Amino acid sequence: MKIIDAHMHYFATEGFDQLAKAVGDVNSVAGYEKVCQENGVVFSVAMGNSYEAGSRFGGEMPRLINLAGRFRMQPYNQPKNIGYCLGVNSEKLTEANAEQTAQEFEYYLQRDPHCLGIKFYMGYNLVYLNDKRHQPLFELAAQYDVPVAMHSGETAGGHGQLKYAHPLTVDEAASEHPDVKFVICHLGNPWIQDTVAVACKNENVYIDLSGLLEGYVTPAQEAQQAEYFNFIRLWLKYLNNWDKVLYGSDWPLVKIKDNIRVLGHLVPEEHHEQFFFRNALNVYDRIQKLLPPEMLAEQA
Repeated sequence: MKIIDAHMHYFATEGFDQLAKAVGDVNSVAGYEKVCQENGVVFSVAMGNSYEAGSRFGGEMPRLINLAGRFRMQPYNQPKNIGYCLGVNSEKLTEANAEQTAQEFEYYLQRDPHCLGIKFYMGYNLVYLNDKRHQPLFELAAQYDVPVAMHSGETAGGHGQLKYAHPLTVDEAASEHPDVKFVICHLGNPWIQDTVAVACKNENVYIDLSGLLEGYVTPAQEAQQAEYFNFIRLWLKYLNNWDKVLYGSDWPLVKIKDNIRVLGHLVPEEHHEQFFFRNALNVYDRIQKLLPPEMLAEQA
């Protein structure tokens, strides 16, 4: 089975180095390539974490990816099986610099086929998703037909404020921008019911299942958490729209082999092709131009 990981991190930082080490991986280009080869991951969508970009238009710069060294778009110096979402630092956005910020983001969307979408770090940034300062970025997403992903649910390390990361905040934005695809990351955990309600109501809202696990998860540990997984399974069945659910790992937070096994148990086997591969192509649809045509034909 070929897999597209629709949510991972490709960022050189000590914290991610330690997380990778904890599951027997290495947070490096070669280390992640090894993970992909061992687990059938043919493409990955990385969330922009790095703050290294310089301003071109006087706006707030997007967060990029930098595991392969300092980001250079031309020539593209990341592996060809990695795409990325431009990360937003919402707290540095103002209504005054919002238009210039959209220009900064457009620079990458125009020029780099590996630029796949826009990622908002709600909860870590103390700004609601539908704040006015985000509107030019939503308009940009509509113009370039790329999705908006949003961190939702618990925040790592006790940082931020949870009210900004609640999945119900997506409802207003999705309703006002029906031509933009929104991805609620991490199933909004622990607000799983609320996440499903928003996805049921809004045709343009999708869900990724990244970040539900951390570290190694043995079959015995999976059995110990059966009630938790049964709760998730219940609400995914309530949603009853498997075109809306994307596989994601949140690597390097988890051992991907374990993650694939456990999440595969949450999704009926007849929908694994959609969950593990096809849905990411439909949501982050620029990937279709980055994969070999024969691979797309095999999975059709």
